[in-house]
Amino acid sequence: MDAGEKYLSHMGKYPVISLSLKSLKQLSYALAFEMLKKAVGEEFLRHWEEVRECGRLTDAQMERFVKLRDQKGSDADYADALKFLSECLSICHGEAVIILIDEYDVPLENAYFGGFYDDMVSVIRSLFESALKTNEHLAFAVVTGCLRISRESIFTGLNNLKINSITSELYAEYFGFTPAEVEEMLGFYGLEANIGRVREWYDGYQFGKTEVYNPWSVINYVQSCCKNADALMKPYWSNTSSNSIIRRLVENADPSVKQEIETLIEGKTITKPVHEDITYEDMESTQDNLWNFLFFTGYLKKISEYQDEETIYMELAIPNREVRYIYKTTVTRWFEERTEKKELSPLYESILSGDAEKTAEIH
Repeated sequence: MDAGEKYLSHMGKYPVISLSLKSLKQLSYALAFEMLKKAVGEEFLRHWEEVRECGRLTDAQMERFVKLRDQKGSDADYADALKFLSECLSICHGEAVIILIDEYDVPLENAYFGGFYDDMVSVIRSLFESALKTNEHLAFAVVTGCLRISRESIFTGLNNLKINSITSELYAEYFGFTPAEVEEMLGFYGLEANIGRVREWYDGYQFGKTEVYNPWSVINYVQSCCKNADALMKPYWSNTSSNSIIRRLVENADPSVKQEIETLIEGKTITKPVHEDITYEDMESTQDNLWNFLFFTGYLKKISEYQDEETIYMELAIPNREVRYIYKTTVTRWFEERTEKKELSPLYESILSGDAEKTAEIH
């Protein structure tokens, strides 16, 4: 509010389209597409009263709006549904529209594991490109997800994207709670004495050059202390995100990865090449992608970095005790399950027969 009229003049000025794709986790393309239609339909329904009351749309526009609101539109109607909604809202309000798309990569991840990636990419690309490229009714848009979006094939037609990832400094302090904010929060609830334990369990992340705490875990911990200031520390974050990608990469990794995971659990560091522009199609192209996914999804933190020619290398470590708990209880279990499934008879036979070459090959 202290920023003055230059900023306050924009407050409440723009119609906003807000679409979250977090629920698109169905087992088939048909079901996933139905959920997409539902998500789009609910956003049309949210704007129905203002569109109906404005009286500026043509009969044809109103007819199509009602179809999309009631989730009865054709496949072609959904291909540019967000662009059409932005057009309707712009006509009614006389202002360009802001579009917010959250968790854009959930349907892509789900489709990758479900075996219908190409079909889903085609739908999402059409929906996004029509809304975000050459849309005269668009003021600006914000798209969020775990993976950097610059190389993802659904964005190939967009060349004006501004990327802010966990390595960027521009908005670094907004990805979590800063140390000062956590100290203020604990002080407010009379929990100043617990700062050491909170730091040990929930601190350790770095966005750009800014240190941040896991906000979800800090909030849950403070709540747990409402009746008992000495409440035990718990891993609140362990079940809050999908681990499908990491599990797939761990199951396909060679034995050296298990050794490196054990090194991390011991509190040591590893150094790996890190690149941001990976896509789901690239996921299993190289074993190094495991470390990329672990880093960009919060399972590893950067200690230091350097550049060797074009490649950036990062020294990586486990951020805190909460995440170390996940490694100990979840990631190591995946390795054990993989070992249990592996057929070891050829290894035993090569040892018993004294075939050293065969033993080395299998190992």
